[in-house]
Amino acid sequence: MASAPETPIAFVRGQFVPRDTATIPLMDRGFLFGDGVYEVTAVIERRFVDNGPHLDRLDRSLREIGIANPYDRAEWIGIECELMRRNALDNGLIYIQVTRGVAERDFLFPPDLAPSVVLFAQNRRVQHNPLIEKGAAVITLPDQRWARCDIKSTSLLAQVLAKRAAAQANANEVWMTRDGHITEGASSTAFIVTPDGRLVTRTLSPAILPGVTRRTIMRIADQAGLALAERPFTRDEALGAAEAFYTSASTIAIPVTRIDGRPVANGRPGPVFRSLYDQYMQHVLENPQDF
Repeated sequence: MASAPETPIAFVRGQFVPRDTATIPLMDRGFLFGDGVYEVTAVIERRFVDNGPHLDRLDRSLREIGIANPYDRAEWIGIECELMRRNALDNGLIYIQVTRGVAERDFLFPPDLAPSVVLFAQNRRVQHNPLIEKGAAVITLPDQRWARCDIKSTSLLAQVLAKRAAAQANANEVWMTRDGHITEGASSTAFIVTPDGRLVTRTLSPAILPGVTRRTIMRIADQAGLALAERPFTRDEALGAAEAFYTSASTIAIPVTRIDGRPVANGRPGPVFRSLYDQYMQHVLENPQDF
């Protein structure tokens, strides 16, 4: 097994370079306007997790903002695999960021810009988060994001401020609210389990990101015979739930045991969460990689 390099390696505008010396042009529209999208795939025991759906979502986000996908599926996978090899990445995350490209600062842009592509890796054992065992604290805040949350935009200022508010409240995540209902987490999909055992998460719409881990968890739940409901739910309903949890590529799934300082049920991770998490890990480790 290769050892990780002293300086992590990134893929920046067509070249593999040390991350510490990587540069992006000043006039890149991603820097100037947040004019770009991103994607993240987990790596567990040298396996990409749900990589095909993540690349599908990247393609969709690019189409929605009018950027031509600079690589085909095989080329993306080749870059990811080489980045994993160069960083000796056994467990962690691979981030992809694509911006519209480089041009003089103007809200309008030339039609022939070449997109800028950046990939980098983070070493992290996402499957060994201590919150899996003890549970997370969540606070609720008004959802101040833009109207197209279904696009995985690099413009994340609202989420940055929400995460800072959570940290200041000694919480782990924010569940954002709009029109009296939970939309999603600052970087996750929100789930509850009702007292009668039904798994509930919000219906897909421009108000939320179509979570890839959300989709896999729901498929596992359906195969296990768990009743599913896609609909909005309120903060009060979450506080009265039998269980709550959130999902994302960078955390897999995390049980929520407190909301706004109040316990959810008995204040401990519940059996539905544990079963879904264990089945998800089994799915990752026993099935071929999904490219």
